[in-house]
Amino acid sequence: MKKNPKSKYKKVPDYSKKIVKYLKESNKNVVKYKTLLKNMKGKRFNFIEFSKSLESLKKKGVIVENDNGIRLADKKTLRLAKIVKLNKTFGFARTIDTDEKIFIGGKNLLGSLPGDIVRLRIYEGSGDSPEGEVVEIEEENFSVFTGVIVGENFNLLIPDILPQYEMIFSNPGRISLHTNDKVTARIVKRGKRHSEHRCEVLASFGNAQRASSCVESMLAANGVSTEFPEEVIKNAKQAEDYEEIKRELKNRTDLRHMPIFTIDSAYTKDIDDAISVEKTPDGFNLGVHIADVSHYVRPNSPLDNEAFERGTSIYFADRVVPMLPPELSNGICSLNGGEDRLAFSCLMQIDKAGNLIDFEFKKTVIRSKVKGVYSEINDIFSGNETKELLEKYSEVMGTFSAMRELACILKTNRVSRGCPQIESVEGAVLLDENGICVGAVRRERGESEEIIEDFMLMANEAAARFGRENGLPFVYRVHEEPNPEKIQSLSEVLSVLGVPHSFKNGVSPKTLSVVLEYAKGKDSSVIINSLVLRSMAKAKYSDEPLGHFGLVLKDYAHFTSPIRRYPDLAIHRIMSDFLSGTDKGELKRRYSRFAHAASERSSDAEVNAMSLERSCDDCYKAEYLLEKIGEEASGIICSVMDFGFFVMLDDTCEGLVRIETLPNGQYYVNDLMTLKNNLTGEKYSVGERVTVRILNANVSSGKVDFEFVSKVDAEC
Repeated sequence: MKKNPKSKYKKVPDYSKKIVKYLKESNKNVVKYKTLLKNMKGKRFNFIEFSKSLESLKKKGVIVENDNGIRLADKKTLRLAKIVKLNKTFGFARTIDTDEKIFIGGKNLLGSLPGDIVRLRIYEGSGDSPEGEVVEIEEENFSVFTGVIVGENFNLLIPDILPQYEMIFSNPGRISLHTNDKVTARIVKRGKRHSEHRCEVLASFGNAQRASSCVESMLAANGVSTEFPEEVIKNAKQAEDYEEIKRELKNRTDLRHMPIFTIDSAYTKDIDDAISVEKTPDGFNLGVHIADVSHYVRPNSPLDNEAFERGTSIYFADRVVPMLPPELSNGICSLNGGEDRLAFSCLMQIDKAGNLIDFEFKKTVIRSKVKGVYSEINDIFSGNETKELLEKYSEVMGTFSAMRELACILKTNRVSRGCPQIESVEGAVLLDENGICVGAVRRERGESEEIIEDFMLMANEAAARFGRENGLPFVYRVHEEPNPEKIQSLSEVLSVLGVPHSFKNGVSPKTLSVVLEYAKGKDSSVIINSLVLRSMAKAKYSDEPLGHFGLVLKDYAHFTSPIRRYPDLAIHRIMSDFLSGTDKGELKRRYSRFAHAASERSSDAEVNAMSLERSCDDCYKAEYLLEKIGEEASGIICSVMDFGFFVMLDDTCEGLVRIETLPNGQYYVNDLMTLKNNLTGEKYSVGERVTVRILNANVSSGKVDFEFVSKVDAEC
């Protein structure tokens, strides 16, 4: 007689659920062990599995056992956290109070989605990191998202943020859909598992293998509109009154005779800063002249409300989604060459040692002598000027010597006070006439870019000092000291890399500068700079003058870009009212809450914009690499994970080498920086230069897969 094959493998009861259910339904707060055991017994009772479940629940903090018995843990011990990342079988959350990263197994996610605020039960994990279980979802923050249509019946889509899941959708708008369409969708029903969620399609943007389609969908999903509301456009056109400049002359200091000029990229249209430099017997007079946007954007106007909500302009590829309509950003507020403009000028006196001796802020009228271009001025500085360039810059050429001398002094001071000179790798994508990405390159910063940066730093420092010394409600740019836990992690990684460092007496900008100086010229420089940057706190906006750790400055604010950043516009408005004679009591009544709200909103908008810009660029880079599949390229291992390692190519494109594509073996992450094959001893370490083959590129998600080819002999 044949045996029933199923009889050999009897299903083990889920004692964890039974234990929790019994404790919940019990009339007593505490249950004796013998009582619990008695109520768990039944047919085919498995004492070993029961004991394992009991210990697991105690380890996870679900239940507590003491001399009195066993009870459910107090719900107050749960921690609030935010879901930050999901994979098919696990996810990660960060605690709200300490920003600690928590690993969550797939079965413990309770269907939570990125951005959700959840209550976590945290317990000691099997690895180095703590683990958690979502007990309840406190706040659902994931709704509209992007995805790709799959399946023959067009009833499934794969969310970009959950690439391992197919989600059933409805199409109430009867939108014309095709396989591989890039869409935006909205969650309409949540389940306890990700597979139980349901959604509806909101819009289709075309082929998911076109970066431009993906970018449009991401903008829509993030609530970023490339168009302005009708009332905002109307308000902008009303403000676009060029006769107002003439009428304002009598109320302002006329600086149109001065050799003032702008320096930007050749393609910049929203020009909001200009400079003037004069050498004096005692040092230098530095003028930083900023577009007087607050003159046109009045408080609580449609323009102001829209700018507050947007918070910042968003830049990616060859596009910009502006904070202000083009009538202002590219028109009357842009400091175009040869045209009169209203400005807010910071006029500074700097001694021969580069110290800021005195400064004043004035409402002015300026006329930029020329639209300077970084690359052109760099050519002049390097002696590669042409006759045409010398003619173009003839009116301001006399200031170049003083400009370079002052910038050199300021840079020397910045280094001597210990500012970490972080060299972050920035990439730029190249598009053809059809908007398709055909290349990626590293952004290079020349001498003129560094000069403008140093001059803007001086004006920003002066503005913050102006706000603090006068006790004004203000929006400061702050950068607090690094978290000690992050510095400890940095120290461990630097030790593995063999980088000399000493954080025994705490960390300071100077100690981080020493680390970065050691890394210069090495292949691992990109990695070390990235590690130092990630160990530091994120800069943000605050209505409190908390100082700037990274710049080693007591005073810092953003004053120099009111066309594209709301905090700059906010402090222009406050400073303008103060300079016009408004008393401090009225200023505090008018702007205290405003400064706090502007700080909070601008910080959030900046984070969202940076994330969106990175995602858009990733899609374009994937589009470029899609045409390079099968080709080989060289790059640096920039991080290692349990599932493989990431490589950054020399053109800044990144991709993942998955473990499945590596030689057979048992892989694990060793010392935080190395993926090791335990069978062969082969290692893949952060900072190593390798050759990879481009295996696959998913434009929709911006993710790229590489295949490891070989290691490249290079200094690590």
